Amino acid sequence: MKFHWFAEVTYPHLPADFDRAYPTAWVTPPPQLLDGLKAGQMYRMFLDLMEYADEVGFDGLAVNEHHQTAGAMTPSPNLLAASLAKNTKNAAILVIGDSLALYNPPTRVAEEMAYLDCLSEGRLIAGFVYGTAMDSVYSYGVPPAELRPRFAEARELILKAWQAEKPFAFNGKYTKLRYVNPWPRPVQKPLPPIWVPGSGSIETWDLVLEHDYCYGHLSFSGMRSAKPVVDEYWNYVAANNGNMNPHRMAFTQIVCVSETDAQAEQDYYDAVRYFYRFTNRVSRGFTGAPGYRSPKSMTWELERVQANPDREKAYKGELSFKEYDEKGFIIAGSPATVRQRLRELVKELRVGQIIATPHIGNLSEETARKNTCLFAKEVIPYLRDVWAEYPDHWTPQVSQQRVAAAERAAGLAAAPADRSAKSVDGPQPPSPSPNPGRRGDPGLERSGAAPG
Repeated sequence: MKFHWFAEVTYPHLPADFDRAYPTAWVTPPPQLLDGLKAGQMYRMFLDLMEYADEVGFDGLAVNEHHQTAGAMTPSPNLLAASLAKNTKNAAILVIGDSLALYNPPTRVAEEMAYLDCLSEGRLIAGFVYGTAMDSVYSYGVPPAELRPRFAEARELILKAWQAEKPFAFNGKYTKLRYVNPWPRPVQKPLPPIWVPGSGSIETWDLVLEHDYCYGHLSFSGMRSAKPVVDEYWNYVAANNGNMNPHRMAFTQIVCVSETDAQAEQDYYDAVRYFYRFTNRVSRGFTGAPGYRSPKSMTWELERVQANPDREKAYKGELSFKEYDEKGFIIAGSPATVRQRLRELVKELRVGQIIATPHIGNLSEETARKNTCLFAKEVIPYLRDVWAEYPDHWTPQVSQQRVAAAERAAGLAAAPADRSAKSVDGPQPPSPSPNPGRRGDPGLERSGAAPG
């Protein structure tokens, strides 16, 4: 198992009546609600937390791209990643990712990601995303019907730019360049690992499947909402004779670790409600656009929403802390409780890359740091055995080696595994590894290309 530290960079100073006074935290939130100096303090806090996550043993540090929102103030993930590449030593720099259709020309992505790979000494994970409708369509004005073809052309250009042995001309529909010859080039050859996050679009699955990328299911709607999507994804992979290696599936999960189950509610409930009520508040008119998704994907998404009546309550902050936890929106409790629940989740969903979210909403830096430390020291070592029989081609080799060496030096490696589905009282004796004889698993090398 791999564990990557992530948080939406949420503005923590919205007014207490925000959900009643304003219809959305995305695209059109009133700019007068933002204090630039407080935003600067917020950015420094998130960078400090991610640098701390590297120190305590996380496998990766994840940053993403969103625009015009109080819910994720990261218009350029590469800026955050540059600070992390310089100031961290071990963890992968996981950019999930650059919205390729928004870059003109897309060679900016090729240059900046190569810079990150050089600066981090080969620790970059290159994430390519289509972007939400809020970002790509309403904030940046890309016609929704052009989003996927722009993405495809940009991806083609970036991959060729990273590998071409001499300058070349590129004559695409959206980008025309006489000379393409980026300096620098990535350290990792032939390419850095490539991840493509998504929310269940069949077209994205085809791209991931064709090029053997890591697929990231990025959602805060809980286990109940995610399971049909993830199950269908793996069924789709199997039906198309794809690679069933669990390490090519990433999953986002809010984690709330405290000394005891009861203390977790005291530590995190207010921040969980802030996150869902305020910063995930999106007007329905911004969540989609004609041509943004195919009819098949739209129909399937509507069916998923209707099948999860708890989602609307969660996003209104109407669930109790226990309900948020039991319904899978968060995983909360003592370290023993959290690692038991996570083991069940990753085995049930066949997930090899957990994108853990130890900071949410307006959580204090002190509590987020405690969450990060407890998760790294008391959860991660007890889950390292899961999927250990499968090679991981989707995390940079140098970061895997450095994190493993740091664990050995700290005496954290090879902790006993929690195997009991019922006990939350501590480590359980290890049981035999699952049968690795699944189709298309160990030994399949990562492809040199990646669809979006």
